[in-house]
Amino acid sequence: MVRSWYELPEYVRLRRVNGLRLSPDGTRLVAPVSDIAPDAKSFRSALWEIDVAPEAEGGSAPRRLTRSTKGESNAEFLPDGSVLFTTGRVDPEAKAEDKPKPALWLLPADGGEARQVASRPAGVGAFTVARDSGLVAFMSNLLPRSEDADADTEARKARDEAGVTAILHEALPVRSWDSDIGPDHPRVFTATPPEDDEARLGEPRDLTSDAGLALLGSAPELTPDGSTLVIGWAVPTAGGSRRDEVVAIDTDSGDRRTVVGGPDAAYEFGGPLVSPDGTRVLTRATTEGSYHGEPRDATLWITDLATGEGRDLLPDHELWPRDYAWSADSGTVFLIADQNGRRPVFRLDVATGELTRITGDHGAYSALNPSPDGRHVFALRDAWDAPPAPVRLDADATDGQPAYLRTPGSELSMPGTLTEIETTADDGTRVRSWLVLPEEASAESPAPLMLWVHGGPYMSFNGWSWRWNPWILAARGYAVLLPDPALSTGYGQDMLRRAWGQWGPRTHADVMAITDAAEAREDIDAEHTAMMGGSFGGYMANWIAGHTDRFKAIVSHASLWQLDGFSGTTDYPPVWESEFGTPLAQPERYQLNSPHLHADKIRTPMLVIHGDKDYRVPIGEGLRLWRDLLLHEVDAKFLYFPDENHWILSPGNAQVWYETIFAFLDHHVHGKEWIKPELL
Repeated sequence: MVRSWYELPEYVRLRRVNGLRLSPDGTRLVAPVSDIAPDAKSFRSALWEIDVAPEAEGGSAPRRLTRSTKGESNAEFLPDGSVLFTTGRVDPEAKAEDKPKPALWLLPADGGEARQVASRPAGVGAFTVARDSGLVAFMSNLLPRSEDADADTEARKARDEAGVTAILHEALPVRSWDSDIGPDHPRVFTATPPEDDEARLGEPRDLTSDAGLALLGSAPELTPDGSTLVIGWAVPTAGGSRRDEVVAIDTDSGDRRTVVGGPDAAYEFGGPLVSPDGTRVLTRATTEGSYHGEPRDATLWITDLATGEGRDLLPDHELWPRDYAWSADSGTVFLIADQNGRRPVFRLDVATGELTRITGDHGAYSALNPSPDGRHVFALRDAWDAPPAPVRLDADATDGQPAYLRTPGSELSMPGTLTEIETTADDGTRVRSWLVLPEEASAESPAPLMLWVHGGPYMSFNGWSWRWNPWILAARGYAVLLPDPALSTGYGQDMLRRAWGQWGPRTHADVMAITDAAEAREDIDAEHTAMMGGSFGGYMANWIAGHTDRFKAIVSHASLWQLDGFSGTTDYPPVWESEFGTPLAQPERYQLNSPHLHADKIRTPMLVIHGDKDYRVPIGEGLRLWRDLLLHEVDAKFLYFPDENHWILSPGNAQVWYETIFAFLDHHVHGKEWIKPELL
């Protein structure tokens, strides 16, 4: 018997396309594609080549380019068509290593065996290639006192032999998501391309020996001729905060100058992208908002590399750019932004500011790759009813449709239908939502409802999710409501202003209004409803639990519970404090919004889920929530993952995550006997 993809053992084995890179001549697409490793305990990635022509135009089937037990990722093309990528595989030409670090490898343009061309003691991170000269820039970490790779190797060996793992921090941040910051810090290196088929990259040159923590989270960009490197640079400010700027570094002299940002700038700047003509840089400009002022905001900023003169490219729009790319002639910018529950692609004329939406479907796009002839944009398209797949877009279209390329990913049929609903909140604001319906849902056989609230909170429920997939529930008979309440992006800044600093009350009202609208449908069983959410969605799960007993069960994943404790333990408190202030100086918003203050009102059975390696919402939040539920004698369970982070990433744990939720829902929504998942 063949099992469907939404059966959990099959689901974790699905092949997933994770990116897309077009060669400079526009003839080849390469994508990292992940699937389950042979031991079934992790996922691994390989590089695949995708034909740039749709199947209807004779496009051939994708072919796999790389194979190794460690997997490969982050593909970039050299000028000769060879492909650089990172992998932690063992180099057969080097001395044995106990734990090989990610290194740069090269796959020849005409095929053949890949070979290692650069390595570092701490491994190689993000990298880029100058389009014309082939100069390579890459990130790698060094211990603070290390001047070169040999010194770094010796310093690491000394720490290891002495049994030292301690890190002395003198500035924020201390942690990020699931990783400790330090004791080493990122620097950026440049190296010339290989001179022949046997050579490695040239001797790496450190351009940022004084960087300290300035390059955390940054990725390098090069002008086409390789003469200038552009990269994000963090400058420490008062209270352990920082200011994000963009600097340009002369790759010959090493001279560095700030080209975007500064102490008087209204925005923080990052994600630099150099124009193909090498004269300008495009950056994402953001604000974290202010306690007494406006909420968060984002736009695109263009700057002349020579003069430093810059301007806002979207002064008359309220789009939040998520991804962007230059056209080959440097006259157009293609960008992606949330809009009304979609994530379309827009075309922006740099000279006139004219903005045109080039995709008119309900897709969510990413990984933009404009073609060198200016005719097309290659991208990944996904939606709630389709996993990411490569497509070709007409660059000159208005509300056009994608042409699908043959994909190395999984092409799936959904066990139900996707629709959308909307309602009007109590303050008159439109609130919309996607609704996933199981195949059997009808007036004669209404489906139980699961309300999912998204994380962020500054995001939109507009595309496919491998971690939280509603079709897994739909296949088991549930309708799944996926709303965009207050604080969601894609509906203008007023949607953020409504709940800025008042997450709980305002968002709760929106979520209850859209739930009412869903429950009014004849194909929804309003007597059997549940709710779940993760991160901010978990926060809302906790808030909802303390403010209504309408749900039969609530699942709270990686959730915020006691906000005054969370504010100082999250991985970068200054971002949080821009909206909420500090508990001692500005306690009002903590008292208004903290779910733990309503613990005594919780009557709904709750499943608490948390990973110990979660540094964004630290494990203390889950432990305190669990303890408070026990003290108030709430029917609750705590699913704890000692080695997972904000997300549950390993295949086995992902299956157990779903299985535990199913068992909890079966028990409390359908009244079935509680059956603990077999492996628990």
